[in-house]
Amino acid sequence: MKNDCLPIDTFSALGGDALTDAAIAVDVAQSPGLPNTFVPGRNIIFLTFAAAFAYKRGIRHLVTGVAQTDYSGYPDCREETIKALEETLRLGMEYDMCIHTPLMHLSKKQTVEMARDLGGLDAMALTHTCYNGERPPCGQCPACELRAKGFAEAGIEDPLLTA
Repeated sequence: MKNDCLPIDTFSALGGDALTDAAIAVDVAQSPGLPNTFVPGRNIIFLTFAAAFAYKRGIRHLVTGVAQTDYSGYPDCREETIKALEETLRLGMEYDMCIHTPLMHLSKKQTVEMARDLGGLDAMALTHTCYNGERPPCGQCPACELRAKGFAEAGIEDPLLTA
């Protein structure tokens, strides 16, 4: 393949959620149902594209940063969803594909500590969390608040704020 970057802009065409439609304000109220920051199928689609991309290159391991410990309860971040998708990909591609989820049962504090312990804090300056798409992050949306809480609980300065 001549390009290692796949365009996946279908979510904005689907619209109807706060992360892809600028006209919808972020509201994480969970009653009734999921917050409006939930993008239906997002992680399933990303991982399916990643698996197809990996297949073409003989790669058998995918790593994703989903965590079911997040407050949001997004169904596509849950262990049972990832395991089911892994099996679906294996069957659908007749290819032994493994999806690794090292953050699945970690709190944000534990994730920050892991990044520190593995020497990955500098890479955290390259990550993006803000629901409003701001860089530096807005510090007000639920994703920014959750990230800030994790760094504060770990007693570590967020490198994204000093980058």
